[in-house]
This record gives sequence, C-alpha cells and structure tokens, in this order.
Amino acid sequence: MDEWRLRTLVPEVIAVLVRRGADFASAEDAVQEALIQALRTWPDDPPRDLKGWLVAVAWRKFLDAARAQSSRRDREWAEFDQPRGEVPTTDDTLALFFLCAHPRLSSNAAVALTLRAVGGLTTRQIAEAHLVPEATMAQRISRAKRTIAGTALDRPGDVTTVLRVLYLVFNEGYGGDIDLAAEAIRLTRQLVSLIDDPEVAGLLALMLIHHGRRPSRTGPGGRLVPLAAQDRSQWDTTLIAEGIEILQDALSRDRLGEYQVQAAIAALHADAVTFPETDWLQIVEWYDELLRLTDSPVVRLNRAVAVGHADGPAAGLAALAEVPQNIPRRDAVSAHLHERAGDLALAAELYAEASHAATSVSERDHLAREAARVRQGISCGGMSS
Repeated sequence: MDEWRLRTLVPEVIAVLVRRGADFASAEDAVQEALIQALRTWPDDPPRDLKGWLVAVAWRKFLDAARAQSSRRDREWAEFDQPRGEVPTTDDTLALFFLCAHPRLSSNAAVALTLRAVGGLTTRQIAEAHLVPEATMAQRISRAKRTIAGTALDRPGDVTTVLRVLYLVFNEGYGGDIDLAAEAIRLTRQLVSLIDDPEVAGLLALMLIHHGRRPSRTGPGGRLVPLAAQDRSQWDTTLIAEGIEILQDALSRDRLGEYQVQAAIAALHADAVTFPETDWLQIVEWYDELLRLTDSPVVRLNRAVAVGHADGPAAGLAALAEVPQNIPRRDAVSAHLHERAGDLALAAELYAEASHAATSVSERDHLAREAARVRQGISCGGMSS
C-alpha cells in the first residue's frame, strides 16, 4: 500500500466532510478512524477509488459518532444521510494548512495539528516523534481542535504562519518511526504545489540543503559534529543541487524573504569544497540582508560567527557585543571567538558555561568536550592572553 499517497489524501477527505457540514474536529477524528480501517483492509483488498473509499467510510463514521451523541429526530437524520453525489475533485489542502496554523494556536499545538490533519500521521506516531506519551499528545491535539472550533474553512490564512509551523516541524528531533524533517519536506513540497510564492519555494530550498548535509552532522553514538569537522563526502549532493536550483528560481523573482536568504547562506556553505574555502564575506552580506528583513538577535548571533571568520575574531567579538546576553548559544559563540583570539582560559570557561545551559544532550556533551579540549591545550603549553 502506498502510505505516502494515503497521507496526501487526508486533508482532501477532511475538507470534503467539512464542506458537507461536519465540524473540523469531528471530521478529523472520523478520517483518522477511516485511515485505521484502511491500513487494516487495503493490503488485502485495495479499492480502485482511494479517495472515494475514504470519504465514504469517514462520512459513515462521522454519522455514527454524531448519532451516538444526538437525540435528533429520525427525519432529520434521514435528510442528513442522503447520498451526496460525486466526491468533489477540488483540493482544500491549502485551507487546512492555514487552519492548522491558526494564530490562536501555540506553536506546539499548530505543529501537532498540522502533522495530524495535513500530514495524516496518527497520534501515536506524532507522540513518538516528539518523544512524549501518546496521552499527552492526544490532549494537545484535542485542545488545538477545541481552540479552532467553529473557524470557517474558507477564510484566508497567513502563509507566513504556515511556513513558520513547517520550519518548526523540520527542526524537531528525530524519534519514533517518523522522520519529522522528511515529513516537513513532504508537506512543504505539497504547499509549493498549492501556492505560488517565492518564500514557500525558499523554505523548501532551505530544508533540502540542510537535509542534504544531515548524514555528516552526527558521529558514532549520536555525537554532534560541527560544520568545520564534517565529512563533506557524506553530503547528499542530489538534494543540495535540487535545493539550490529551487532557490535560484525563487531569487530570480525579486521578492526576497527571510527563508530565501537563509537558503542562500546554506547554499554558500554547501558550495564550499572544504570549510576553509567558505565564502564568509558573501555570507556576512546575506546576514546583513537578513537583518534588514528581520532584526532578530539569533540572526545577529549567527552573523557574529560569520564576521569572526570573514574579518577575524576581534571583529566577531565586536559584532557579538550587539547580541543580548540571554540569547541561547551566545556563550558557545563567545567561547569559539575567544579561542580563535587566543584567550584559551576564558574560552574553556565559556564552553563549560554553555554546556550547562544546553537544551539537548548532544549539544551539552559536545560543548563539554570542547571545554575539555581547550583545557588540555592549555595544560600542554597553550598561552592565554
């Protein structure tokens, strides 16, 4: 059975039920039940019309659930349960993207609801991917559906919010039997087919380039490998080339956005045959462009790293001074720049402090190793200024 095809049908089937009068939460529940039945019966007896089968079964399950909760007169149900004719061919997936990324939802809720309603994942799969109990994820999804209850499917949405949610999905961890980065790419490809926007293409390009570098980012035991030490022969050059091609087309439309700029920076890293050959001057220029689009302290932090490579560690530290002290990873960047400037004692101290503040085990262990490495350098005769 084509699981990918099955998932792409989920938002279309939900939309059909909503158009027929079901509320979003009930429609989504009914489609999930239909999916479970499909996974159980299709391998032995697949229907010729996959979407039609899902619509019919999901609609029947919706009616069964509604009947169980309602005391409406038989004649009302007789009218409600009349044949509805052909299954519409219109695709309301874009409307569901917007609905699941509704501004009233928290980021966690929007991500979970998008994966379930648009991505077609089960609650168990989403829970395993996020490394939380299934009951916790079920509650999160239920609260999200209650939050957007009564929201019309035909109202325009904000594509910026949808892109933010998809990028959050991409940046989540990899757990369970679902690779969230690959799932985010799949959903973003779907969004590209639905909406003509260079920023949507820019996000897809960014994801593809980053994903192409994924094999070299961790070593044995999940050890974090920094960009400078990565084995570039492990990179998926096909994915990277596709991302760069999509990016070039998006940039040619002269409607620059932050995801296109981030993709351009990622492309410059991917273009370098070795780390020392990285075009840091051009990367700094793109970071300047990104700051004009979004004056984010995280962007300023990453720009300080680039400035440190382009113009030297002293210039990097000067740029870092413009970044607030409470920004995550600031101590790690400061440690890196101070080490390159020759202040090993301070660098070791900062690496250790950054390790204590790390939000993941892999990052914590990496920074602790960096602190130990620098301290060993000092003990072996390194000079501290």
